[in-house]
Amino acid sequence: MWSRRSRDILNAIFRGGASRQRGRKLGAFSVLLSLFAASPALAQSANGSSVIVGSFSQGSLSDWRTRSFKGETRYEFVRDPDLGSTVLAATTDGAASGRYRKIKIDLTKTPFLNWSWKVTKIFPGIDENVKSGDDFPARIYVVIERGPLGMRSLALNYVWASQHRTGSEWPSPYTAQVRMMAIDSGPKGLDTWVRHKRNLREDLGRIFGEEINEIDAVAIMTDADDHKGRAQSYYGDIWFSPE
Repeated sequence: MWSRRSRDILNAIFRGGASRQRGRKLGAFSVLLSLFAASPALAQSANGSSVIVGSFSQGSLSDWRTRSFKGETRYEFVRDPDLGSTVLAATTDGAASGRYRKIKIDLTKTPFLNWSWKVTKIFPGIDENVKSGDDFPARIYVVIERGPLGMRSLALNYVWASQHRTGSEWPSPYTAQVRMMAIDSGPKGLDTWVRHKRNLREDLGRIFGEEINEIDAVAIMTDADDHKGRAQSYYGDIWFSPE
């Protein structure tokens, strides 16, 4: 029998925040069991090449799964006029659902996480340090599986913050096993594409205080359920590279 605390931790590993409704907790608990029950094959990079995780410019969500927590964030492919290419649009109206992909990445070979996103609005007035403010117009995060059924798993969320300043790091209001990092913040850069490259291996080592050489899953989410807001954001391709 799993305790409520166990369910909360598992849910927080996937979302960065546990549901306040029992049904949502149990649903997230079930999908997390499937997320960690079967370890994915290690994604190899040939001759030091990159590992593609999300080929959104190709209109592909192959191997990406959906998890709904409250309502549905709508994910759909659109043509972005600024880029002249296909991107993944995420639209939420008081809802929270994400997309995730189980994939093992060897960070000793491809430690750099690359992505781009465009955010059209932030959430003024929320407190991101508490559960009622655990909403972000855009987030991309990685999961490191630990322990039986992922009970000691870790997660790092890179987010576009509304409150915290760029570069801020803080624990999830639900569990210290999930850490947040504000990669972008506030209104600066809204409605424009922002590209990022992070040395994930270094970030994980600094934040969790240990050497982490593999991750087990990558996820994205645009959510506004806790404060019942609205948001529309866009995601470009996601990949890991040697440098």
